[in-house]
Amino acid sequence: MADKREQKNLPDKPGVYIMKDVEDTVIYVGKAKSLKKRVRSYFKDDIDSPKTRAQMRHFHHLEYMVTDTEKEALILESNLIKKHMPRYNIRLKDDKRYPYVKVTKEDYPRILITRRVVDDGSYYYGPFTDSGSVKKLVKFLKTLFKIRDCKRMDGPCLNYQIKLCNAPCIGKISKKDYRKQVDKVTLLFEGKYGKIISMLQSNMEEAASNQEFEKAAVIRDQLSSIGEVLERQKMEVTRDLDQDVVAFSSDEKMACVVVFSVRSGKITGKDDFFMSGTQNTSGEKILSAFLKQYYAGPRHVPAEIVLPGEVDDEKLLLEWLSEKRGDEVIFKVPENGVEYRLVRMVAKNAEIILKHQQEVKGALLDLKNYLKIPKLPRRIEGFDISNISGKMAVGSMVVFEDGAPKKSSYRRFKVNTTGPDDYAMMREVLTRRYGRMKREDESEPDLVLVDGGKGQLNIALEVFRSLGIDLPVIGLAKEFEHVFIPNFSSPIILPGSSEALHLLQRVRDEAHRFAVSYHRKLRSQKLEHSLLDEVPGVGIKRKKNLLKHFGSLENLEKASAQEIADVKGISKNLARNIYAHLHKMDGVD
Repeated sequence: MADKREQKNLPDKPGVYIMKDVEDTVIYVGKAKSLKKRVRSYFKDDIDSPKTRAQMRHFHHLEYMVTDTEKEALILESNLIKKHMPRYNIRLKDDKRYPYVKVTKEDYPRILITRRVVDDGSYYYGPFTDSGSVKKLVKFLKTLFKIRDCKRMDGPCLNYQIKLCNAPCIGKISKKDYRKQVDKVTLLFEGKYGKIISMLQSNMEEAASNQEFEKAAVIRDQLSSIGEVLERQKMEVTRDLDQDVVAFSSDEKMACVVVFSVRSGKITGKDDFFMSGTQNTSGEKILSAFLKQYYAGPRHVPAEIVLPGEVDDEKLLLEWLSEKRGDEVIFKVPENGVEYRLVRMVAKNAEIILKHQQEVKGALLDLKNYLKIPKLPRRIEGFDISNISGKMAVGSMVVFEDGAPKKSSYRRFKVNTTGPDDYAMMREVLTRRYGRMKREDESEPDLVLVDGGKGQLNIALEVFRSLGIDLPVIGLAKEFEHVFIPNFSSPIILPGSSEALHLLQRVRDEAHRFAVSYHRKLRSQKLEHSLLDEVPGVGIKRKKNLLKHFGSLENLEKASAQEIADVKGISKNLARNIYAHLHKMDGVD
């Protein structure tokens, strides 16, 4: 992950960059012959394109994936754009997506046609190039095997009355028998025609031998219908390429493992992980340990796992993975071709990520030395306050572990302190946070950062003394990026190119972003319920314009009708009505 300052550290290699906003939503996906040069172009002062300027106003951070060639970057960019549909990418409105058949993950599954494949536990078959034929086929199969068609199982419908559904909604068929019918349909879509025909023939013979002639006749008709369909059309069912490509890079302290997910023959995602305790460990053992942990949870197990080399306990691993998948899983170690190049590409990503992690470790070590603190600041907690003239004040706490945000540990505070007193507000937030830490015996951070200069630092020190705790704490002043530390009257000035300074800036900026976003949320909630709601002609947009112009409802109440009329979108008549309403008068000349 990279933010605005880290763009200079991007690799000078081909790949794809993924721009995201503050909500971690993908807003743009681009390809580059050189990631470093391409991304750098977005941070010029004279961006010509209005669209790009708008894009960068929403930009917060980016991720990237390295490829071997620009052509591979092009293909990967296309796949990711189709997956995320980013706001600022050019998209074909009539982009043709072939339909899939979806067997839903429900107690009594349905069979649907969809053009959108999502990871929801359902089974998908396709794609089909002839949408008309697949619609007819699905309709035929639902009729043939009496598969339910309703969204809600709220009583027998017309399909039951005309014998097109077995009505599982009222228990006319057991879950087990209904599932058998669905399984017959899935066998067809998996291309196992011989198996379904053999199964039906066996069922028909068994029914006949048990003198269940009506049931045998139904199965006979099913066999006949399937035979006609297979003769009349060729089903375009393809077994999707379902792979995970795994590779790693390691140094004397740790290993970075990267996984590329390949679905339907396309790269659809990337995960990266760090493994500790890998000193003097062979690649076979690193891969084996990773695979055991990675697939231990409820994670999808693909048909093929492509690896850079052999693994320890291969036989046991394959047995375990095949059991989890419910079908055979194979390991592939390619020596040439497309898969070999893909493994190399994944390994290159792992190498770059590991190098970045080494730089983070270096930044933490520099911080320890610069700040004269007892240990590496692996966990940093950052604080900021946001308010408008003391109104709707909020505080934020963000957490960085090993140089990366840990959003699950973020906290936000509604501040009770009144008046425009940022020092008192910071005192309240820190007291609440670290008072709770002491009461509940939580683990301590390695470093506390407050947004501000020496004044805010002194407030933090007062709080810690009152609570009887001793934590390393600093203040980071925004104007000159000066670092204030206890017991020194003058600030520390870190080199502008220092990774240690960049890390502190990221913590400070993230605390500010988190506080501002919470403050805006509270303001929006207040906007929805205010005295202005009672004024005819004042909607949400005009409320926003009024409060933005005057800063608060109190300032608006002090304004004259003429001053209110100066606000965008407010006519003189409406201004008089607003003034009259706020002052409880019938009218104003």
